Amino acid sequence: MHSKELNDRSPLRLLEQSIHGGLGRGNVGVVVAQAGMGKTAFLVGVALDDLMRDRKVLHVALDEPVDKIRDYYDEIFMDLARTSGLEDIGNERLRVERNRNIHTYFGNTFSIAKLREAIAFLRTHMHFDPQTLIIEGYHFAGATGADLEALRRIAQEIDGELWMSAVADRHSPMDERTVPEPVAHLAAAFDVILSMQPGGGVVHLHLLKDHDNPEVSDSHVALDPTTLLLITE
Repeated sequence: MHSKELNDRSPLRLLEQSIHGGLGRGNVGVVVAQAGMGKTAFLVGVALDDLMRDRKVLHVALDEPVDKIRDYYDEIFMDLARTSGLEDIGNERLRVERNRNIHTYFGNTFSIAKLREAIAFLRTHMHFDPQTLIIEGYHFAGATGADLEALRRIAQEIDGELWMSAVADRHSPMDERTVPEPVAHLAAAFDVILSMQPGGGVVHLHLLKDHDNPEVSDSHVALDPTTLLLITE
């Protein structure tokens, strides 16, 4: 299997049909699930989908060190390569490394200003212009619509997509239609909201918000629980 065939099995392919072309540049998407459901793996999968198309990705983690995030990429990439029969693994891995940059912020050191400074540094001194921004570990419980709007402006400045993850409040309902906290109170600030739920030996990816469309598609995507790729017949 070549990288294009692997990209074709990304859940983003079906989501692009359901959400009328995908997340879109300058927009903000979030995937929400209970702890341990594979949100990081999903975000890494989003990143790999771009990286293997030679698109630059900046992955920002607020609670994990760089080495651990890099290990996530290595593990998920190798799982994909093994289960999909990816050819020329060495060159594809180099492509991923070349197009990816990882930044981490521990404790309460993250701020919009610091993120903007980091992106400016990458552009000016490393000639690295991120086209996709991944942020995980963001603390939504205390966030406001203004905070999300500031992040949206960064996505607009880089003319790219911003994907985030959120741990669902264990007391908040999780179903195919309900947006759980800590995202529900910020739902208006997101363009796309996805949820991940287990069932029947697979991971179900549900679309909860589709930009400003009042009628959200009720289709869902079944993913392999190991690779989070689309399950094929």
